[in-house]
Amino acid sequence: MPRYLAATIAFATLLTAPAFAAEIKVISAGAVRSVIAGMIEDHRKRTGDTFDFTVGTTGQLRDVIASGKPADLLITSAPLMAELEKTDKLTPKSRVDLGRVGIGVAIRTGATAPDFSTPEAFRKMLLDAKSVTYTAPELGGTSGVHVLRLLKTLGIYDAIARKAIHAKGGIDISQKVARGEAEIGITLISEIVPVKGTTLAGPLPESLQLWTVYTSAVPLSSTQPTAARAFVNALTSPAMAARWTAGGFEPPK
Repeated sequence: MPRYLAATIAFATLLTAPAFAAEIKVISAGAVRSVIAGMIEDHRKRTGDTFDFTVGTTGQLRDVIASGKPADLLITSAPLMAELEKTDKLTPKSRVDLGRVGIGVAIRTGATAPDFSTPEAFRKMLLDAKSVTYTAPELGGTSGVHVLRLLKTLGIYDAIARKAIHAKGGIDISQKVARGEAEIGITLISEIVPVKGTTLAGPLPESLQLWTVYTSAVPLSSTQPTAARAFVNALTSPAMAARWTAGGFEPPK
């Protein structure tokens, strides 16, 4: 390639490259992280911004945020965000709801979907299953805490605990099902649909369902508040609606 042509291409690249790319530090719930993976890459190409993610369950995020870990953007469940709003450490009016997601049943791809269309059928499915995996309750995950509550309400906690396989989070649940380590997995729908080898058998019966809204906000301590807000605007743009739906989310209510 002639030197003058190479120099022209290099100069053109400089002209088109983002002038003020930022590194955005995000503390995020795992339920959202897998859905926005592709959106992050699109945003990076458009703006040059890069991302540093800390991901965990609600309980883990509560501890991470309390530790003072630096963040430019928080993405958490609505209940946790409500706790944070009481601390006066969030930028006023920066909260934006992203979507809501329910809990579903994961089975290995190719397996016959069991009937769990009613509370009675759901109870029977769990009792009949050889093994059941859900997030370890002590981790404070949204779905894990809810499953524990359901097992006690349905009067089957002891029976299921004997064959339960505790997981580190929703993606881990789906991966265990995909590998055949557990017959049934129960977690947020958004943590089932992206995992290869796992199929969403369906959502929990509505009377047993827990819908969780996930929301974002910018901490007062953010060093990149403008970039963080721009990213949230991109996430909630009409062009991204189909991706949220494909990832198992519904518009927030």
